[in-house]
Amino acid sequence: MSLANQILRRAISQSAIRRAVSGPSAVSGHEAGGYKIWKKLSFLVAMPAVGLCMLNAYLKHQEEHGHPRAEFIPYEHLRLRNKRFPWGEGSKSLFHNPEVNALKDGYEE
Repeated sequence: MSLANQILRRAISQSAIRRAVSGPSAVSGHEAGGYKIWKKLSFLVAMPAVGLCMLNAYLKHQEEHGHPRAEFIPYEHLRLRNKRFPWGEGSKSLFHNPEVNALKDGYEE
């Protein structure tokens, strides 16, 4: 049992040594300048991609911001108030926005 255990340990440690790379993973491999490729990719691909995503989100927001708000329909299952909120007059939620959030009777004008 002891002999099999030693053989197994030796095989595992030697295979780990063979698989181990020296240095950081960005530089280890076929060429020594691997970090330069990732640096260029970060600045030339990732940064413009993030900028395009930000522009897309901004343009979509501007497109939707121009529409008038929806007409208030007093559905029975929405805006149920079983007890008053403990702040203010009790009918508005903590993060109430009068331009977007309707009260039980409708929008505030």
